[in-house]
Amino acid sequence: MGGKSSQPVSPPPLLEDNWRTIQWGCKENYLPFVKDYQPHNTELLELRILLHGPAGSGKSSFINSVDSLLQGRITGRALVDAVSHDSFTTEYKTYKIQKGEPGTFYPFAFTDIMGLEKDTNKGVGVEDIKLAMRGHIKDGYKFNTLSTISEDDCHYNNNPTLNNKVHVLVCVVPANTIHLLSDETVKKMRDVRLAARDKEIPQLAILTKIDEACPEVKRDLRNVYKSKSLKKKSNCSNLDGGIQHVTGYSTELHLSCEELPLRDHHR
Repeated sequence: MGGKSSQPVSPPPLLEDNWRTIQWGCKENYLPFVKDYQPHNTELLELRILLHGPAGSGKSSFINSVDSLLQGRITGRALVDAVSHDSFTTEYKTYKIQKGEPGTFYPFAFTDIMGLEKDTNKGVGVEDIKLAMRGHIKDGYKFNTLSTISEDDCHYNNNPTLNNKVHVLVCVVPANTIHLLSDETVKKMRDVRLAARDKEIPQLAILTKIDEACPEVKRDLRNVYKSKSLKKKSNCSNLDGGIQHVTGYSTELHLSCEELPLRDHHR
């Protein structure tokens, strides 16, 4: 009689056990593989890794993270913008990572492009990404949001070689706004993925900004695989298959993810 009603108890934000096991502090076990890697095809000078995704998802920051890790110092060659929600990258640009002495590079390179946006006349066009995957776009091309690159453009490559083509496609998605992605942006991402599938280009996904998506991860990165919210986001249905496999990457709190399976679009 007259007692206070009990307040509902919020469920804990963390799982008791990790939903994926990872060995922390073991990067020295993996770096030798990266440093010794060589493409199997002797005609291929370097793997071209193309990053695409929504504007502001962290594509350029990821490139800087990999560069910093392999260089053993903080680098920032790919310019980033933490203020604007529009794409800060406007050109097709490839970044090689120095290996040892000046003039020597790792046998892989990252290509950065303008971000995808929901509006028809904003962001990189899907057709430009498809042409880039086939090796038809040269470094330095400034994307035109209103039209696809033409064959008479000085940055159009009429006769792409194996080294001009994309060998790995990486989709970069921000964890803190993954639920806000518009249907238009998701459709563009899917169109790119289908084109890569048809070309038999391996596909990966990276979930970025995980510290902004989960306070417990911001407090301690090692909570990443106990976070209920991140586990849910990694299986987000609006990405047509979800991000199946995540691995904590660097102090900048990126996640690298394995191949995304394609399935029928049910939205």
